[in-house]
Amino acid sequence: MNTQPNSDESPDSRHLAYGREVAELLSQTSAAAWANDLWDIYSGYMLAQKEMGYNHRASDIFTSFKELLFFFQRVEAVKGMR
Repeated sequence: MNTQPNSDESPDSRHLAYGREVAELLSQTSAAAWANDLWDIYSGYMLAQKEMGYNHRASDIFTSFKELLFFFQRVEAVKGMR
């Protein structure tokens, strides 16, 4: 992903760059499939917690998972509006 901030870059061009990266990501598979994959990844992570031991970042990881899941759900909703 090539979205490094550039002081000469306008916010609009940065948003377009992010949009291109999202489009590239979604060209690989649908937003719904990404959401399902996230559930699989997070479920596996949770199952492995007993073996891996305590992780002080568990709540941060859940928040990241939740935000990514909501992101892909919003993307799927936008796709449905077209």
